[in-house]
Amino acid sequence: MFLTITTTGTPERPATDLGFLLHKHPDHAQAFSTSYGKAHVLYPEADDLRCTAALLLEVDAVALVRRGKGKGRGGAPDAALAQYVNDRPYAASSLLAVALSAVFSSAMRGVCTARPELPAQARPLRIEVPALPARGGPGLVRRLFEPLGWTVGVDPVALDTEFPEWGDSRYVRLVLESERLTVAEALRHLYVLLPVLDDAKHYWVASDEVDKLLRVGEGWLAEHPEQKLITSRYLSRRWSLTRQAMERLELVRLAETDDSEVEAIDNAVEAEAETEEKPTPLAVQRREAILEALRDRGAARVLDLGCGQGQLVQALLKDVRFTEIVGVDVSMRALTIASRRLKLDRMGERQASRVRILQGSLAYTDTRLKGYDAAVLSEVIEHLDLPRLPALEYAVFGSARPRTVLVTTPNVEYNVRWESLPAGHVRHGDHRFEWTRAEFRAWADTVAERHGYTVEFIPVGLDDPEVGPPTQMAAFTLKATNEKEAKAA
Repeated sequence: MFLTITTTGTPERPATDLGFLLHKHPDHAQAFSTSYGKAHVLYPEADDLRCTAALLLEVDAVALVRRGKGKGRGGAPDAALAQYVNDRPYAASSLLAVALSAVFSSAMRGVCTARPELPAQARPLRIEVPALPARGGPGLVRRLFEPLGWTVGVDPVALDTEFPEWGDSRYVRLVLESERLTVAEALRHLYVLLPVLDDAKHYWVASDEVDKLLRVGEGWLAEHPEQKLITSRYLSRRWSLTRQAMERLELVRLAETDDSEVEAIDNAVEAEAETEEKPTPLAVQRREAILEALRDRGAARVLDLGCGQGQLVQALLKDVRFTEIVGVDVSMRALTIASRRLKLDRMGERQASRVRILQGSLAYTDTRLKGYDAAVLSEVIEHLDLPRLPALEYAVFGSARPRTVLVTTPNVEYNVRWESLPAGHVRHGDHRFEWTRAEFRAWADTVAERHGYTVEFIPVGLDDPEVGPPTQMAAFTLKATNEKEAKAA
């Protein structure tokens, strides 16, 4: 089983920087033990202009059989000798993916202590896999890799060169080339997509594989056009795990599109910077309305659910009345940006004691969210499919049960006032729905009645006499009897 990674360079930016990125010196051949054999790393060529690193995996077929995964495809024997005679030692599969992760773990995480500037640099890359099982053929290989920025060369391997009429096998020779990807991105793509193409893992897929997939797929899987196929195959077609992963990816997409919406608002504000009158952006008005509502209700310990890049958390930190602030989001990418925005690594001890950033899904109950004065869902619900709203509703109102819940969402009736918005279109491409004032009130009243809250409706932005405000906010307050029960619990 064989894979090569090649890069080119110049005397000023030598190709041998690949050795720093992979944490393997080009002058040495190294061997690493794995659960199913031995992995070798060597450099067939290494100079300033061209450098190639090769990973050779020697698979121990007997070890595979002893561990119960050498029985042919998916663990079921195809024939009497299938557990001993199969393609595992030769064709790229999950065995090679695991070896990549074990041997190049630091490179896959984008860590390089000796040259910390290197991991973020895109460079010319050429990856070759001589024998790759491709269940779905060359067309599927292209559909998986091309959206990620790769130029794909895929050549089917004939069943028998002496008998071309027999046609092609399910194996291909793969060549990937790119000028704009980093080594870490390339390794993460391979780690996920090699076993997806093989469509059979050599180890049992448990629930922790969902976390692994989302971690390695961060930044690209949520937007991949073949997301569903990748997720299903990577998780060995286990329906419950696939559903869980798809739900979490949906929330990742929500966080990332929210980031894009905020960036678009910021860009619009900058474009209007030279005008005499600069109207306050709706995003700013929304944050101010939320802060005012929280102050009016005496909230001190606040949850920002779906915090994205941390704009509201940052605003809350500026007011000493908010003694504990917790930002929750499913996207590690968004939380990383939030941490940088808040400068958590440079924050003083007293200020740092007031804020926490947590990764979590709003579709599931979370004991970490219980016991807070208030929770904010700002521009979150409209990004969820309607059938998913009850899960979020129970997680917030039924399980966490803060004393106050603030929910903001667009008012679709106001869309006619946006000159740049075509008739019949929602404000953002990822909005699954946008409610009228009556629809939002009906939903909020039902939620309040079901979970023991009262609800008040607050306009955000200019309250147009005909179509209402651009943003509508519902402020839920836990009824006194229920509040006592919640405190006792």
